[in-house]
Amino acid sequence: MRSPSRTDWARFIHDGRGLNDMLRYDLFYLMAALLASPVVAARLLVTGKRRTDWRGRFGHVGVLDVPSSPKDGAPPGLADSVDRSAGHAAGEVSGAPARHRPTVLVHGVSVGEVAATRQLVDLLAARTRVVVSSTTDTGVARARALYGSRHSLVRYPLDLSWMVRRFLDAVRPDVVALAELEVWPNFVTECTRRGIPVCVVNGRLSPSSYRGYRRARAWVRPVFRQLAAVAAQNEAYADRFIDLGVPRDRVRVTDTMKWDTSGRPPPGSRPTDPAPTAPEALATALGLDRTLPLIVAGSTGPGEEKELIASRPPGAQLLLVPRKPERFDAVAALHPAIRRRSRVRSGPTDLFLLDTMGELELAYALADVVIVGRSFAPMGGSDPIPAVAAGCATIIGPHHENFADVVSALAAGGGITVTDTPMAAATRLLDDPDDRRRMARSGQRVIEEHRGASARTADLVLRLLHI
Repeated sequence: MRSPSRTDWARFIHDGRGLNDMLRYDLFYLMAALLASPVVAARLLVTGKRRTDWRGRFGHVGVLDVPSSPKDGAPPGLADSVDRSAGHAAGEVSGAPARHRPTVLVHGVSVGEVAATRQLVDLLAARTRVVVSSTTDTGVARARALYGSRHSLVRYPLDLSWMVRRFLDAVRPDVVALAELEVWPNFVTECTRRGIPVCVVNGRLSPSSYRGYRRARAWVRPVFRQLAAVAAQNEAYADRFIDLGVPRDRVRVTDTMKWDTSGRPPPGSRPTDPAPTAPEALATALGLDRTLPLIVAGSTGPGEEKELIASRPPGAQLLLVPRKPERFDAVAALHPAIRRRSRVRSGPTDLFLLDTMGELELAYALADVVIVGRSFAPMGGSDPIPAVAAGCATIIGPHHENFADVVSALAAGGGITVTDTPMAAATRLLDDPDDRRRMARSGQRVIEEHRGASARTADLVLRLLHI
C-alpha cells in the first residue's frame, strides 16, 4: 500500500487548490446552516436536546492531559524501543509537557464507533501517544468511560476551516484514524496541507451513504483521493471507497474491528472492560429477581419496545435498553409497571428500563436471552457481537443491514437466530437450556475465528508513521 509521499503533499500545497476548496466548503456550510436553522431550532425545541460542548465543537481543546512519562501505557521492555523508533522531535501541546512519541488521533463519531476502537487504541498506545475524539455527547461519555483515565479526550470540531485549524493546532496529531467514515472535507484537506496522513479504519460505506456520495462525486472525489489509507470491513466497502476516489493501492480489507471489542484483550494491551462484580451491582440497582429468567432487549428503536412488552412470556423478566437516550421517557411511558434504572422504586415488577449510558454490556452479562434491537423494522440493526461474546443466546430481526456480514457469519456458525418473531424465539430458548448453551458456545467460537482486525489496522496506522 502506497501512502502519499512528500512530493504529493508539496504539489497539493503549491497549486493552492486546498485553500480554495476549504473556502468553498466554508461558504457551503454557512449557507446550509442558514437555510436549515429554522428546522434545527424547531427540532431542538421538540426534543429538548440542546446541551452539548459547543466550545469543543468550535475547535477549542484547552490543555491536553499528557502522561507524565512517554513510556506510560507501553508494555515492559517496549517503551525504550518506542522512543528510539519514533524518530519524532519533542514538542509542546497546548502548554503541556514535551512529548517524545508520535501522536495518533483516533476519532469515532458516537458510541458504536468509539467502542469499536477499543483494542485498536490499546495496541496503538503501546507505541504512540493516543488522543481520542468523538462528536456526540453519548460518544464522549463512552470514550470517557473506556479511556478517560489513560488517554486525552477531545470533542471533534465542526468542519469549518478556522475551527479545524484551531483544533489541529492544539492536538498536533502525526496521523489521524477516522472510524468507519467521517471524511469531512475541510478536516481532511487541512490535514493534507500540514502533511498529516488521514486514514479510515473499520471503513464502512452503506448502500445509502454510497449513493449519496456518488451524487456529489465532483466534491467528494478530491477529498477521498487525499486519504492515506483505508482499512475496509469487506470487499464491497473497499470497492466503494475506490470508486469514490481512494487510490486502489491505499485500500485494504481487514474485516470489522467489532469482532475484537468483547472477550479476551489483545497481547500487550490493558483491559478496559468493567469489573466482574459490576453486573450483579446493576441487578441489585434495578431490583431484578435473580431466580427468574431475564430477556434483555438491547439497542431498541421506535415501535419495537411496545411489541416486545405485549408479547413477553409469563414468568420472565424483560429489560429494555433503547438505543438513544432521548427516547427513555417515551419508552418509560409505555407501561405503568416499567421500573427505571435511574428511578428505582419498590414493589414487584417484570418490566425494567435501563435508562443510563454505558451499562448495556453489564445487562448482557445478566441475560438468559438477548434480543438485538433496531432490526425488526427498517433501521439497519444494532451490533449483536457484545451479546454473543457475553455468552447469551441471541436473537436478531431481519433488518440488520448495518451488520449483514457479522450476522451472516454468526448465523452460519449457529451462533444467532434471525427471526421476525423475537418473543416466540425467546420463549423457545428459555424452555431449552441445552439449546441456549449450544448457541452461546457456537457464537463465541465464531467470534474467536474472526478476531484480528484491530491488530491488522494498528499495523496499517503504524506504517503511516514509519514505525
